[in-house]
Amino acid sequence: MIDIDVARRLQAAGLPWEPADGDWFVIDNAELRDEHFMLSSMVIERGVGRAGGELFRFNGTTEWALDSVEQHEALWIPRADQLLTALGAAFRALARGADGTFTVSFGPAGAEPREVRAPAAEDALAGALLVHLTD
Repeated sequence: MIDIDVARRLQAAGLPWEPADGDWFVIDNAELRDEHFMLSSMVIERGVGRAGGELFRFNGTTEWALDSVEQHEALWIPRADQLLTALGAAFRALARGADGTFTVSFGPAGAEPREVRAPAAEDALAGALLVHLTD
């Protein structure tokens, strides 16, 4: 799972989020940012709030006394497959080095590829996407 700071930077760079079952998120405030939640129709489902915005409802018994939270209060933590999808045609390759680190090669077709290296595949993909979105 990518770091919350990287997720914030991806959000600020304009990475769109269409919430779906299986998505991970945090409620980005001091009390809850260390707790990760997953959208699931069994526990946390999508809904529409009074103002018409996206809402996440906490169903049944959860360890938190949460009824709901608006989407703008949640920070999406994209998975590796979602990061790959967001990179789209810019993605070239993901390779694991002999030292155990992962390198993502990316860039437009016909251009010299750029590379981002990180200890985990998700981190390398997130770094590549962040560079891609901010260039």
